[in-house]
Amino acid sequence: MHRPWTLKAIDAQASARLTRELGVHQATARCLVGRGVIEPARAQSFLKPRLADLRSPSGVAGIAGFERAIERLVQALGAGERVGIFGDYDVDGVTTTALLTLYLRAIGLDVQPRVARRDAGYGFGEADARGFVERGCRLIVTCDCGTSDVPAILAARARGVDVIVLDHHQVPAQDEEHPAVALLNPHRADSSYPFRGFASVGLAFMLVAALRTRLREAGHFAARPDPDVRELLDLVAVGTIADMAPLSQENRTLVIAGLAKLAERRRPGLAALLDRAEVQRGKPLDEIDVSWRLGPRLNAPGRLGDAEPALRLLMAGDAAQAAAEVEVLESCNQRRRELQEKVVAEALADAELQAHRAAILVAREGWHPGVVGIVAAKLVEKYGRPVAVVALDAATGQGRGSVRTSGGVDVYRALAACSAELVRYGGHAAAAGLTVETGRVDALAEQFAAAVEAARAGAGSGTPVELDAEVGLGDVDEKLAREIQSLSPFGPGNEAPVIGARRARVRGSRRVGDGSHLKMQLECATTGRECSAIAFRMGDRDPGVGATIDVVFQPEISHYRGESRVELKVRDLRPSV
Repeated sequence: MHRPWTLKAIDAQASARLTRELGVHQATARCLVGRGVIEPARAQSFLKPRLADLRSPSGVAGIAGFERAIERLVQALGAGERVGIFGDYDVDGVTTTALLTLYLRAIGLDVQPRVARRDAGYGFGEADARGFVERGCRLIVTCDCGTSDVPAILAARARGVDVIVLDHHQVPAQDEEHPAVALLNPHRADSSYPFRGFASVGLAFMLVAALRTRLREAGHFAARPDPDVRELLDLVAVGTIADMAPLSQENRTLVIAGLAKLAERRRPGLAALLDRAEVQRGKPLDEIDVSWRLGPRLNAPGRLGDAEPALRLLMAGDAAQAAAEVEVLESCNQRRRELQEKVVAEALADAELQAHRAAILVAREGWHPGVVGIVAAKLVEKYGRPVAVVALDAATGQGRGSVRTSGGVDVYRALAACSAELVRYGGHAAAAGLTVETGRVDALAEQFAAAVEAARAGAGSGTPVELDAEVGLGDVDEKLAREIQSLSPFGPGNEAPVIGARRARVRGSRRVGDGSHLKMQLECATTGRECSAIAFRMGDRDPGVGATIDVVFQPEISHYRGESRVELKVRDLRPSV
């Protein structure tokens, strides 16, 4: 049974105006209006965002804690204090740590960076606080953690050390004031900034940019170099995309600028990583390059234990050091793949028993907790619903798991509805983590599925495919593909456009890869124009040569051996009526 198609209802007059005034295809105009971009001037800034248009995080409409964080860093600089930087072990935590360390050192601070070990548990612990105190730090900045780590912050305060928390995870309700000297988190209830979707690395960039302005006004750079914060944007793009932060508003502006900076390959570590991942030189970089090629490699050391090799790579000062560190990451990534393959096979077998549920939760002993997030994402691809994968530890009697979302379900809220079954949980709408007592896993699985079902309010696999636009296949050319690409980067908060075309003739089809993907050559029935198409994970839906089909797709520009051509990335297909 095929899902029905519906065309998204939009303001047709606004769409026609954008087509007329911007000279774009009607499909592109419909996509813009569907994203709430209605006025031509707003559309121009959406298509070509500028860093100068970022809203100020300071002042009445700013991010709570922002001014206090700047003041404390200026104080540390004036007093010549040693500053400890502590980051989580994932890509957001590591890129945030690298960004802050590089900039604060460049302006003259003595910085001691450290990133977490997965085997030591999530977050900033009391042992971490003691370590920084023993190294003579008078200020600690936590990156991508700290909001919930009150005991460790109190331990630092008891030794006379201030802590700035730079985090973007949900802020739990609490009766007492947070002990950090500055809690910089866009989810604070008293934060007035209109955008709350920053990853920690984006927050860090906004912080150092404002700090730079403050120091320039104070004449700090009169006798020393004034480092350009824009050189840090490659780190912002990598951390934001890898953390699945919403790619809208400020994040979209930062990521677009960051991808352009990343393509310059000026940071030795990221340049070496791009080469090792066989990312073609000269090709415009996009969110796929980060999500599928850079992100897993940077995450690999932290998934297996110590994330320090990833930090060393990002901070490598030359190509020789970068080349050595990238091989460490590649070795970790290979080991991660081996562990992952075993867990995927077992998780798929267990998931089949829950295929009828609105959400899936699988758990076993012997699974490495460092790969459960990737496994959850793979199960989401297969089943099209939120998935939790939990690694059980017989020694502790607890399981640590990761949750990934599908269909726009806020998995943090879903876990909140199950909080009575959990030891702890955290994260955000697209991805979350949890700890559960082994004896509560079955109850959690039932409650998690019920919470997701309630969130979807009865929506299921029969939900219509909502099209942003419908075109004739003959209209799909390189100009349209480039216009659609200009709406990127795509991801949470800015999903890839969904375009439909009817009555396409299949001139050729074959299974590719491991046989699970479908490669087709399609022809427009009215114009005869042909397009290449790839349908991932649809190998079992081959319509056969000569069939006439309707397709839902995203047009892309495929780059191969210096040449570019249009290719359709198929989302759905069905026989034409």
